[in-house]
Order: sequence, then structure tokens, then C-alpha cells
Amino acid sequence: MGNSEIRRLDREIEKTRKKLEAVRRGEWWPLTARERLAMSRALASGARSAHRDRSTTGAENRMDSVGSSVEMRLTAELTALHGERQRLITEAARAKAARKSSRWF
Repeated sequence: MGNSEIRRLDREIEKTRKKLEAVRRGEWWPLTARERLAMSRALASGARSAHRDRSTTGAENRMDSVGSSVEMRLTAELTALHGERQRLITEAARAKAARKSSRWF
């Protein structure tokens, strides 16, 4: 439960941070299958509306909504990972302090 766990969490945090940056740039690769499907449907309905010379506002709003929900999901995941990392660091520090205080000299 020492450094290896913290390093694993650091890798996960970095991976999630990269996904969040990619979503903010408008890339689709970090999206789950369900999110990708919702985005594709909104895109298709917008193309259909544009083809019929109608407003694409509804489709754009749906795409924005999916994008913001993905951002919220990744932000929550990042927050949870940071909390878990902090818990592991605190636990390791307590264990180290307990080892040091148990010495007799």
C-alpha cells in the first residue's frame, strides 16, 4: 500500500487529465460508447436539419449537453482519484510515524 499504489494512482490521474483535455478540445476518443452514440445522433439530426434548411440549434444544444456531461464525469473521476491519492499518502505517513515512534532510542 506504499509507493507502488501511489504511482499507479498518479498514472490514472494523468490518463484522466489527458482525457479531460481532449474532451475540452472537442475530441471524441475519450467518450464512452453511449456518449459517442448520443453525439453521433445529435450530429446526424443536425445534418438532417441543415439539409432541410431548418435550424440546427436543437442538435447543437444536444451536442453541447453531451460534451458537458462528459466533462463533469471526467472531473468527478479526477476528484475521486485525487482524494484516494491523498488518503494513501496520509496512511503511509501515519505508518511511517508509527514506525519511528516505536523505536526505543
